[in-house]
Amino acid sequence: MQGEDARWMRRAIEEGKNGIGRTSPNPPVGAVVVKNGVELGAGWHRGAGLPHAEREAMAAVRATLGAAALEGSTVYVTLEPCSTHGRTPPCTDGLIEAGVARVVYAAEDPNPAHAGRADSLLEQRGIAVSRGVLAAEAFQLIRAFAKVQRHGLPWVILKTAMSLDGRVTRPPGEGMWLTREEARAEVQRLRAEVDAVVTSGETVRKDRPRLDLRDPDLLEGRLQPWRLVLTADPASLPMDAPLFTDAHRDRTLIDDRTHPEEALRRLAQEHGVSAALVECGGRLAASLLEAGLVDEWVAFLAPIVGGGPLPSVAGNGFAEGLVLKDPVFRRFGPDVMLRATVARA
Repeated sequence: MQGEDARWMRRAIEEGKNGIGRTSPNPPVGAVVVKNGVELGAGWHRGAGLPHAEREAMAAVRATLGAAALEGSTVYVTLEPCSTHGRTPPCTDGLIEAGVARVVYAAEDPNPAHAGRADSLLEQRGIAVSRGVLAAEAFQLIRAFAKVQRHGLPWVILKTAMSLDGRVTRPPGEGMWLTREEARAEVQRLRAEVDAVVTSGETVRKDRPRLDLRDPDLLEGRLQPWRLVLTADPASLPMDAPLFTDAHRDRTLIDDRTHPEEALRRLAQEHGVSAALVECGGRLAASLLEAGLVDEWVAFLAPIVGGGPLPSVAGNGFAEGLVLKDPVFRRFGPDVMLRATVARA
């Protein structure tokens, strides 16, 4: 049974990935309904206030095979089924009403007030429960949600681009871009994973970035990300810059650079942000790293020598270095991308 459970949980995880960047403040979740070794239906949570993944999957079965097909089935879900009534009814109730025989879930609810409650509710009604199947893999789907639940802060991804000599500027007269189009398309995909893009006032003044999603396929089912400008001098910001004049200027925020943790906490609490992408210069990047506010680093390396004065990280350094774990390298045209999580003490 363990091999079969892992097989179907991987299928549920693939479903859940469809929700990345679409569900905040809720987590991305996927579910699959299986009976006699055959998939009957699958679903994923599409957004806050909409049906959860288990109910989506069961609705798919009812639509094609009828409600009776759910009786005696097994439901695989990447996150412990919810057991409380929020904007939608508890999924434990829906599973009981459908007459399923077994529920297999991967990650436990990160909210300690809810963790493990589904087990007893389902088992009391004769439904067998297995937990922890591919828990580590499924946790990657909800890591941003879990961080907000546990610490009140969003998952922060730092994106940097640099030349071979670690600079963020090109030689004079060669344009502003360090990386080629293939790498810049990947940045669009990174923005589609998050709910907010964070930058510095200095970056806005010098580069006048848009920090938006421009690919219609990536925008489907997503809002434009919040744009947060961290600055100690808001009066000096160019108010004719795209962030303040474009069609989604109402999603641009300004906050105090001198207290970045408080600014990030407000993003989570007031705007439902679970994950944020930081695109900025070397000074803000360094201050966020030194403050321990970065969870993941995506670094693009371009095969050029910049030679300019601005390094990609321009801080005071780290007494014991900064360790990255689980690194993944990918190539986009001539550019190389490293993506890794920041190791915590």
